[in-house]
Amino acid sequence: MKVIIVGGVAGGATAAARLRRLNEQAEIIIFERSGYISYANCGLPYYIGGVIEDRNALTLQTPKSFSSRFNVDARVLHEVININAKDKFVTVRNLKTGEIFDEKYDKLILSPGAKPLVPDLKGLDSDKIFTLRTVEDTFRIKDYIDKHQPKSVVVAGGGFIGLEMAENLRERGIEVTLMQGMDQLMTPFDSDMASFIHAEVRRHGINLMLGSPVSGFNDRGGKIEVLSENAPTVTADMAVLAIGVTPENTLAKTAGLELGIKGSIIVNEHMQTSAEDIYAVGDAVQIKHFVTGKDSLIWLAGPANKQGRIAADNICGIKSTYKGGQGSSVIKIFDLTAATTGINEAVAKQNGIDCDKVILSPMNHAGYYPGGKAMTMKVVFEKGTYCLLGAQIIGYDGVDKRIDVLATAIRAKMSAIELTDLDLAYAPPYSSAKDPVNMAGFMIENIANGLVKQWYVEDEADLPRDGSVILLDTRTVAEYGRGHADGFINIPVDELRQRIDELDKNKTVYVMCQSGLRSYIATRILSSFGFDCYNFAGGYRFWEAVKKDRALAEKTTACGMDA
Repeated sequence: MKVIIVGGVAGGATAAARLRRLNEQAEIIIFERSGYISYANCGLPYYIGGVIEDRNALTLQTPKSFSSRFNVDARVLHEVININAKDKFVTVRNLKTGEIFDEKYDKLILSPGAKPLVPDLKGLDSDKIFTLRTVEDTFRIKDYIDKHQPKSVVVAGGGFIGLEMAENLRERGIEVTLMQGMDQLMTPFDSDMASFIHAEVRRHGINLMLGSPVSGFNDRGGKIEVLSENAPTVTADMAVLAIGVTPENTLAKTAGLELGIKGSIIVNEHMQTSAEDIYAVGDAVQIKHFVTGKDSLIWLAGPANKQGRIAADNICGIKSTYKGGQGSSVIKIFDLTAATTGINEAVAKQNGIDCDKVILSPMNHAGYYPGGKAMTMKVVFEKGTYCLLGAQIIGYDGVDKRIDVLATAIRAKMSAIELTDLDLAYAPPYSSAKDPVNMAGFMIENIANGLVKQWYVEDEADLPRDGSVILLDTRTVAEYGRGHADGFINIPVDELRQRIDELDKNKTVYVMCQSGLRSYIATRILSSFGFDCYNFAGGYRFWEAVKKDRALAEKTTACGMDA
């Protein structure tokens, strides 16, 4: 059996290694048009920032090492330019010599990945504008910075690559403007959770321009001018485009393969395309989202690796299936860690799912153990069924641990209430006896049992301030004095029982505290006295972060600059 793999990196290289482990006699050839067969794609911004100092550390496998260990013929700088699916051969161009030749196959695996989305904008031909996708792109950017020592850069795009580039360039002491066409960074997160990301970016001196899509460029006086219809022109020494990617489907089109959303390659659960002997994996393929069951694109290394293994299994007669992706991801943003899995609240509503959420701010480990830091968790679930839909966590230590637990719970199709039953490891330096994941479950269980009703940050503007309802802040007098929501009176929770007669039982009470815990206790007290009451989801800490971020966004929109 002869298997040709087009493209290396995550999906293609994984498929090759798995094929060899399953079949020692198969002839396996990888054609990779770049100069690197398998590299740490996610590590590229960190080489530019100097965190990864050795460029060789980016290369996971070389053609020589692949040959030595797996007996795989890995040919870099070889571009497949055509596929003849009927007669089962590919046409290849050797990029070093210009030679063009045909190579027959029994089975073909496409792993072409995705390419940077580069819109047709004026001035894109400037040598001061870069995109980042390959190792070669990385070296070009790094070499340009080392040679020209730019003092300022515009990064266009607020996804993973854009944010990581902005951080690493800022860490090098370069003045960074981050322009994002949408009104928030990192769209896997809901806009309220993204407030914490925005605050961290601003705290480190990045000029954040939200709602500012790039509309063109001008090369002027040795600088690059970055234009936007919604904001003033920004002048910098260089620019990096990271506004998204699109599936690389050129070969799939030539082979006549069936294509899906955004031109992605349609595959079945065995990673098989519409052509029987052609498989496809990685960023170029359309998959089913595990939570929604709908066609989706997920551009992450984890799914690509799994898909490469599954394609190899099926070629070798093992009926493996890919059951869909849920977009579990994590990113470092200066001192913060932000992680997500499943779908967020906005996506749930877009899909017509009647959802609810809990928002909490637990410590990463036992409060009495030194060094504890708060994280913000948002867990989204379906009303009525309590089916877990997704989670978002932003904080410091322990974020990745909790998101992985929640990702596993979603994959196991646990209900949100069953989070209470998880038996999770505890020692004071690592967690609390009631882990944050358990706490989310307890909160959802209380909602299910009718012990608490919630109100949310999006409700605050509509709360009447005419005295027809009671707005109650149950923090200490000192906390209240440092800042509070407009119209809220202060009765500390520990004084509430003694001062209950100060409140009118005929009025609905909307309660807030710092994190949501004391206000929950207050709602239980109030309920026992016959009050109709609602607990604020997230607490004043959450409310303040969202309000500050939205005020800054409005100010930015008004004056075109980040305050």
